[in-house]
Amino acid sequence: MHATEFLQKPPETLPGVIVLVGDERTLKLGVEQAIVAATLDGEDEAPTKFAGKDTDLKTVRDELLTISMWGDRRVVIVEDASDFVSANRASLETYAEKPAKKSLLILDVKSMPKNTRLYKIVDKSGLVVECSELKGAALNRWISDTARNGYDKSIDSAAVGLLIELVGANLGMLDQELSKLASYVGDLPNIDSEAVRRLVGGWKAETTWAMTDAVRDGRLGDALTALDKLLNSGESPYRILGGISYVFRKLTVATELSRQGINLKAALKQAGAFPHEVDPASAYLRRIGRPRAEQISNWLLTADTSLKGGSRISERAQLELLLVQLAGQTQVV
Repeated sequence: MHATEFLQKPPETLPGVIVLVGDERTLKLGVEQAIVAATLDGEDEAPTKFAGKDTDLKTVRDELLTISMWGDRRVVIVEDASDFVSANRASLETYAEKPAKKSLLILDVKSMPKNTRLYKIVDKSGLVVECSELKGAALNRWISDTARNGYDKSIDSAAVGLLIELVGANLGMLDQELSKLASYVGDLPNIDSEAVRRLVGGWKAETTWAMTDAVRDGRLGDALTALDKLLNSGESPYRILGGISYVFRKLTVATELSRQGINLKAALKQAGAFPHEVDPASAYLRRIGRPRAEQISNWLLTADTSLKGGSRISERAQLELLLVQLAGQTQVV
């Protein structure tokens, strides 16, 4: 079971051993909180937590076998438990087969191979909750759900995409930005892409947008100046490419839709271009022509491969070449 599924609809009955597997700390904390809320009696009782590197099996077992003074069940959490599990695997296998009826053990590990006996035992009679990084539609859905349930705001799809482009997939950081955005928009019910652009991006994002606007409008010199400013500030070439790709991927989609017979401006809207971008983006595509427009996706892919080690050319030169290509100032082969 993935953590998002668990949080959406926790099991009615929780088993004696639960293993949280993965690197996504925000999901692990959410699952722990849900388990504690479902198991313990509010403020009168709290879970017992041990650091895996500082505890031993006897201490954990003694706590699991101690009868609770306040509620019907105890919750014992071993955090960062990978080494603890490795050192006590056989004993934990024995315990997991017949756990204490009045206690619930949570093991927080980075990984647990599915071919191990402990995993198979917990998967059969306990519960394994995957707390891995979210991607694609699952990540988009988490952002929308968190905005709605956590901050009473809706967030449109363009804003979700831009937020991921700027922040990445770390849920803790995304949650922090959603909190800021909810305060920023105030009484407005929706978080839009303009709010994300203004609040989350900072001057580096604004410089990136200025760079892509300059490419689109045929001002290659201004675009190269903005690129130089970003690189000299220490901005990651991969983040710069991410910003370029975010803008120009929409144009590749619009080009394909246009090829299928859809009006260009309608195609741009359908591809996700913001309203204020439609006219200048349409002018850009008409200026560079269809043969170049159909090469945009190849140029972006080549730049991505090159930055990941597929070229001996410097990262600066690779990005400069991409801007020259996008500006329509190279021949199409």
